[in-house]
Amino acid sequence: MKKNAVRFVCSSCGHVEAKWLGRCPSCGQWNTLTEESASPREGKKPSSRRTAHQAEILSRIPEDAVKRLDTGISELNQVLGGGMVPGSSVLIGGQPGIGKSTLLLQVSRSVRCSGTVLYISGEESPRQIAMRARRIGAASDSIKVLCETDVTSLLRHMEAIQPALVVVDSIQTLICEELGPVPGTVNQIKYGSHEVSDWCREHQVPLFLVAHVTKEGFIAGPKVVEHMVDAVLYFEEAEGGIRLLRAMKNRFGPVNELGIFSMEERGLIGVDNPSSLFLQNREGGLPPGAAVAPVYEGSRVLLVEIQALTVPAKSGISRTFADRIDSRRVSRIAAVLEKHVGLRFSDQDLYVNVAGGIRLDEVGIDLPLAVALYSARTGFAAPEGTVFAGEVSLAGEVRPVPQAEMRSRAAEKLGFSARIGPGRDGKGKSLRSLKETLAELFSAKQN
Repeated sequence: MKKNAVRFVCSSCGHVEAKWLGRCPSCGQWNTLTEESASPREGKKPSSRRTAHQAEILSRIPEDAVKRLDTGISELNQVLGGGMVPGSSVLIGGQPGIGKSTLLLQVSRSVRCSGTVLYISGEESPRQIAMRARRIGAASDSIKVLCETDVTSLLRHMEAIQPALVVVDSIQTLICEELGPVPGTVNQIKYGSHEVSDWCREHQVPLFLVAHVTKEGFIAGPKVVEHMVDAVLYFEEAEGGIRLLRAMKNRFGPVNELGIFSMEERGLIGVDNPSSLFLQNREGGLPPGAAVAPVYEGSRVLLVEIQALTVPAKSGISRTFADRIDSRRVSRIAAVLEKHVGLRFSDQDLYVNVAGGIRLDEVGIDLPLAVALYSARTGFAAPEGTVFAGEVSLAGEVRPVPQAEMRSRAAEKLGFSARIGPGRDGKGKSLRSLKETLAELFSAKQN
């Protein structure tokens, strides 16, 4: 009896190979080829429901004023650039239990739309969804729950209901019988996501798609799904029940926009004053190894505390431990300090942390990171009431950063009186060396 044929499909790009390979020859990713059944039924193409479109002259296409749909949640509106655009599709990913389904249930209840919200779930029963909806106060007669995974059946229900908003939780559960009996394969995810988002685009209905993530934190499934949608949002978890919603892609708004929520008993609650959320409340001044940085995230400025610790290296091998700041950035700043300031870090283990658990990756944190490392190595605390913003070059220069004026205003509102950097507005000021900046900053304590 002939064995069922198998094939190996790349979970990142969808490339197909007849045998397993360690590295995908198409996208170059390692260990992404997964085994799938290549039964004869997979050769049958699913039926298409779409009609042919006509080409249009770009200059003659009318310009319509797009009215965004208010989700009813201000933090989510900010991440999306002002609300949902009709016909757009938004992909939300995050670790299990972080609050993806809870947030979308709240959106289904609070969204400002005249029509029915269709909540499609392939992971929970209607009673489970109703139980959570009542707990967070999201139960409403305007929400219809459909527990279905077959794509053809979903499209038929969507045609009959004509919803004003569609939520699919999650895309890994969608299945088309013509593509095989197993959900979650590359072709199943690509086909299901495309069919649902295409229907919503044609009917000008906003769509939310929930996606699973891998153990590395990336959205599971082929990367092409992220290209198919209009916006990609990632949920991150910080300390103290804080959830961060970050826009990694947005065709209708700015990227790297940040929404901040607090996980409460009644669901996710937007944080009213996020500027001071990540600052530590303590009596007295900063201890050695700490520096406050005004970080520009999206369209807002957050004040965060960067903490550093240096200890003699074990066995003479220096190591860097940093999970909220790229360890390569930490090593680079330490190398600049050793070369141009004269502090030795090659025999030290470096520990760097960001209070509150927010992840930082902008160039403006170079100077506060340098101040924190210098303070930790020398034992001198940074002056109280001072924030730092600046880019540090390999030549040992402190360069200006974007939105310097906005950073200064945000710091002044919270009682910080000074900002160390090359000019208040970042324009028309000569560069300063890092050595001169640190010497001026710590001169009183060194004497």
